[in-house]
Order: sequence, then C-alpha cells, then structure tokens
Amino acid sequence: MKINIAHVAKLANLPISPQEEQKFASQLSNVLDYIARLNEIDTTNVEETSQITGLENITRKDEAGKCLSQKEALSQAKSTHNNLFAVKGVFADE
Repeated sequence: MKINIAHVAKLANLPISPQEEQKFASQLSNVLDYIARLNEIDTTNVEETSQITGLENITRKDEAGKCLSQKEALSQAKSTHNNLFAVKGVFADE
C-alpha cells in the first residue's frame, strides 16, 4: 500500500525530513498491514467487550466538607477589594 507521508505530515502540521518520510512510510505501512491481518480474523461468535476483569468503578456521593465564611476566607489575604481577593492582573502590563 502506497501512503503519501508528506500529505499526512502536512495534515498533521508536522515538518519532516526526507529521511523521516522514508522511515515513517515503512512504519505506517507495517501498521496498516497488521490491521489488515487483524481484519481477516473471524469474530462472528465473539462477544463484544470493553473490559474483561469484571471490576466496576466504586464511587461515592460527593459531600461538601466544612466551608469557610467569606470573612474567614479573606482573613489571611494580603489584599482584598469589595470583599474579594485582589490579585495582580494576569494580562496587564504591570
């Protein structure tokens, strides 16, 4: 199978050298050949599965812990403004 590696690299916005192009052409061809071999396997009696261990995620209900009042939260702040934390501008030229 002939693959246009330069076109694939351009689509992925990846600059590649001619040596890399030859290397990647060989590697991608091997991957596609392997996929073609996998497609030849008869899976008509194989049940679909996403995992085989039988394990399930264990989750718990979210519970909020002790919350600070606004006064408590701001009590250690270096700087406040209108009862909010005051910080230097991120995008400003300061």
